Amino acid sequence: MPLNIPNLLTWFRILLIPVFIGVFYLSDATLSLHHKHQLSTVIFALAAITDWLDGYLARVLNQTSAFGAFLDPVADKLMVAAALIVLVNLGYVDMLIAFIIIGREIAISALREWMAQIGESKSIAVSLLGKIKTTFQMIAVLLLLYHEPVLALPTHAIGTLLLYLAALLTLGSMLYYLWLALPQIANKSRAQN
Repeated sequence: MPLNIPNLLTWFRILLIPVFIGVFYLSDATLSLHHKHQLSTVIFALAAITDWLDGYLARVLNQTSAFGAFLDPVADKLMVAAALIVLVNLGYVDMLIAFIIIGREIAISALREWMAQIGESKSIAVSLLGKIKTTFQMIAVLLLLYHEPVLALPTHAIGTLLLYLAALLTLGSMLYYLWLALPQIANKSRAQN
């Protein structure tokens, strides 16, 4: 495991997860719900920034590695899953929406792993649809974590709408990736029969 700046940022993002979750375990006497919203939003935003930064630095500093390529998406999925579980627990997100998003991440990760094992990982590279889904999802989570209106804008309502759109894009991108993988799945199935 190469210890370079991008990988250290990814590890930092993973270490933020228990801190992020821990905010909501503090008593209301220690930290009011209002301050929990603010602090969790800052932590999640910091994680999102380090996600962008580690990829950028890996390319600019030429510090890409197989380990970093593996760990970065794992860190992202763990942070998003943690945020969605917290939001479900707070009653801010419907459990079905969280299940769709988390379930898709697990399914596509498994598909990518399988495709890598058969030497076809480039067949299901990240698509524009996946990037748009991620953008909607990140903004939605930030708005839902903040929860309180900003300049009379209903952050919760906007965040909910964006999360529903992200869930639709999640299903769409999952179908797209499965469609791309279908020829390899069919070939492997025929080869085994």
